[in-house]
Amino acid sequence: MIKLHDGGVYLVNGTTLVEDNAQAAAALNAAVGKSISKEEAAKNTIAYGILADHNTSGNMDKLKIKFDKLTSHDITFVGIIQTARASGLEKFPVPYVLTNCHNSLCAVGGTINEDDHMFGLTCAKKYGGVYVPPHQAVIHQFAREMLAGGGKMILGSDSHTRYGALGTMAMGEGGPELVKQLLNKTYDINMPKVVGVYMTGKPEKGVGPQDVALAIIGEVFANGYVNNKVMEFVGPGVSNLSADFRIGVDVMTTETTCLSSIWRTDDTIRDFYDIHGRTADYKELNPGQVAYYDGMIEIDLSKVKPMIAMPFHPSNTYTIEELNANLMDILDDCEKKALVSLDGAVDFTLKDKVRNGKLYVDQGIIAGCAGGGFENICDAADILKGASIGADEFTLSVYPASMPIYMELVKNGAAATLMETGAILKTAFCGPCFGAGDTPSNNGFSIRHSTRNFPNREGSKLQSGQIASVALMDARSIAATAANKGYLTPATDIDVNYSKPKYHFDSNIYANRVFDSKGVADPNQEIKFGPNIKDWPAMSALPENMVLKVVSEIHDPVTTTDELIPSGETSSYRSNPLGLAEFTLSRKDPAYVGRAKEIQKAQKAVEAGKCPLEEVPELKAVMATVNEKFPEAGKGNIGFGSTIFAVKPGDGSAREQAASCQKVLGGWANIANEYATKRYRSNLINWGMLPFLIQEGELPFTNGDYIFIPEVRKAVEERKTEFTAYVVKDNTLKEFTLNMGELTEDERTIILKGCLINYYRG
Repeated sequence: MIKLHDGGVYLVNGTTLVEDNAQAAAALNAAVGKSISKEEAAKNTIAYGILADHNTSGNMDKLKIKFDKLTSHDITFVGIIQTARASGLEKFPVPYVLTNCHNSLCAVGGTINEDDHMFGLTCAKKYGGVYVPPHQAVIHQFAREMLAGGGKMILGSDSHTRYGALGTMAMGEGGPELVKQLLNKTYDINMPKVVGVYMTGKPEKGVGPQDVALAIIGEVFANGYVNNKVMEFVGPGVSNLSADFRIGVDVMTTETTCLSSIWRTDDTIRDFYDIHGRTADYKELNPGQVAYYDGMIEIDLSKVKPMIAMPFHPSNTYTIEELNANLMDILDDCEKKALVSLDGAVDFTLKDKVRNGKLYVDQGIIAGCAGGGFENICDAADILKGASIGADEFTLSVYPASMPIYMELVKNGAAATLMETGAILKTAFCGPCFGAGDTPSNNGFSIRHSTRNFPNREGSKLQSGQIASVALMDARSIAATAANKGYLTPATDIDVNYSKPKYHFDSNIYANRVFDSKGVADPNQEIKFGPNIKDWPAMSALPENMVLKVVSEIHDPVTTTDELIPSGETSSYRSNPLGLAEFTLSRKDPAYVGRAKEIQKAQKAVEAGKCPLEEVPELKAVMATVNEKFPEAGKGNIGFGSTIFAVKPGDGSAREQAASCQKVLGGWANIANEYATKRYRSNLINWGMLPFLIQEGELPFTNGDYIFIPEVRKAVEERKTEFTAYVVKDNTLKEFTLNMGELTEDERTIILKGCLINYYRG
């Protein structure tokens, strides 16, 4: 089904793969009648061409990218605009779309959520942006319908910013990277490696995009095969997929931890743009005659089976057939993995879901940027036509990804077909993807065509003794399960005639409801602030010397941003930096906030000109030990703060708050064996935090220990990648080494100044 090549691969004429080995030159000569270097062939990828068109540095090894458009949702745009305003924003320099699809229920937090929306509307007017009201569209569907364009680049403050199937290279990053674009700065990265995804064959009837996506994720996540690389989809199999199918695979590439994605385009994608009234935005994209890829994933679409990603990660994949055949063994394995993910905080079982040898699920959800597409929902309606989901525990909710999709489902009868079964149709909303809608009962098991299934991502609260769990599946198999009244069933087991109705896009809804400034700013517009919208607190520059207290120690194989700052109900405080910070690590390490605040008292004393040792008495012994070897440390040249250790932090969401919440609580650094994503490391840097690395197995400190780093500022100024540090314990200093990867000049200056806001203030 899927093959991963060990090394580089040449793609010849779009249809022939030649491995990069001793025979490659002869094979290329035979195929195209000429020799070509690896370096020249690497320039023939689609990705290289788009990056070259958007690079402003003049050096393709060190990219400085300017994006064509930006997009954010209502969990992120307030903080982004507040940061940009504090840094001198006068006008949005490129089209910037503010969608309202995360806090759109306005059901908790008093007026907080709608206050954020009104802030967004008035900022769109003042700075010249686009404002999409709640329930109109999820962020990525609006971008597909109205923003994407062949050969273009879009930056979004949501990790699933992926429009590669439409010929658009899109990237999801933390808010500070959008701030840079708003201030006419650039997105600075080394030229990423490009991995080809060579598709052949045609999917079996009943197999959907989530099945293909999960099959890929299961093969490449754990081994990091595409980590921080661009995935480029090529091969004859691409033409056997509809636009919606490609989009459904594409959006899930985020779960591989790749940097971005791009697909070759054809008449199917031209038709997509035609349907949406944007024919001029189509561009045919293909790799050159000979293109070199740093890796290659071969996938035979005809061999993909209906898949399921069991709790608690999209890479925990099985075929549904395999799960049903080995049910108790696989459920037992999932329960063992849960002991690690949940730290044994609650009793978790899936075996009690087995009834008469079959797995019973409590809930089905088809929603959001991954599941809420027109084709997914129409196929689900065909499977469920004339059926009943039953009157037992099982429920089914369907969220079309935009109002134009919803309206077409009403017009063609699919909406009525679904509602007649007992399913509920709801408006465009991202809640089921992050824990703000359709939360199951305690110990409930939900199957969802959505993006993630991390712990508590469905809305349960571990800290309150609650647990529910999510398995990811394709809409078709969810519908088949619903038709079977909650018993897990692959769609390939259902004999159905898929009607495949044609989609007709009606833009009148957007014309009537979306505010579009057409790029014209109104500087006289007053911004509407709610009482929960707060400015960022002042942040100090990097001190000459640093004392860090380790305030959390996490040894899970991967730590997600959901664990660093929970999603769900905390979203109401996204516009209040100090209020949100109270939730930091609340699910993973509830004592973290108190520990961080305690050592922060010392730094606040320094900033107020007071004695830090009086505020935190235990520092007296720490500094006495430090001063025996470093007598000058502490005389107006030292800072105090906190750090956490995690094995591999930052998988999942792009949310900058995973870093900024640590910063406003006095965090100066993270220490990790590696960072799960480029975007989390960037978030740390943009908030003035040092992204330290330490060799796996070398952990000379433990939670509660103090670390002294002499001349840390000088080391950053001198571009050092190794930092001498000391564990201060039992009246002794134990030396060890911290490392830090390459920093751009801007990143280095941001850290020295203390954060991105300070950097732009000068």
